[in-house]
Amino acid sequence: MWLFAAFVAIPIIEIALFIQVGGWIGLWPTLGIVVLTAILGTMLVRAQGRLALMELQRAFSRLDDPTMPLAHGAMVLVAGVLLLTPGFFTDAMGFALLVPGVRSAVFNFLRSRIRVAHFQMGQTTGFEDDGRDAFRHPARGSHRPDVIDGEFHEVDPAKRPTHRPSGWTKH
Repeated sequence: MWLFAAFVAIPIIEIALFIQVGGWIGLWPTLGIVVLTAILGTMLVRAQGRLALMELQRAFSRLDDPTMPLAHGAMVLVAGVLLLTPGFFTDAMGFALLVPGVRSAVFNFLRSRIRVAHFQMGQTTGFEDDGRDAFRHPARGSHRPDVIDGEFHEVDPAKRPTHRPSGWTKH
């Protein structure tokens, strides 16, 4: 229901703002502002996107929880879409999402409303003696001294005919 309301309300708000701003400053300055915000927004999204990607890589390299950098990256992406959409309301929402403090507030609000049932990082090595799953990073090796890490490639055996050709086909 909320999504439907947004799809109806946002275009109405944008049309009303275009009429108001166009009446105050004229058609060409209004269109110029829309194009200028799209160009400026693209540059800002690029810079903020790079920072979000670096934070995500840093979280992965430290084996930290990547939830916040992923959320910030997603919000930067949404900001880019809003800034490329013509309109003053969507531009204001897009520029707001480019502010790290606003993104953190949105993240904290969403985190308080979402319950995570399970989260794991690394690879499963199997069941330990106490029956719990053991998780490890590949560079750290196994927790058990009697386990040797290795790689394998499955090789299919050569297919051999079980009987002579029937004569209906040529070989």
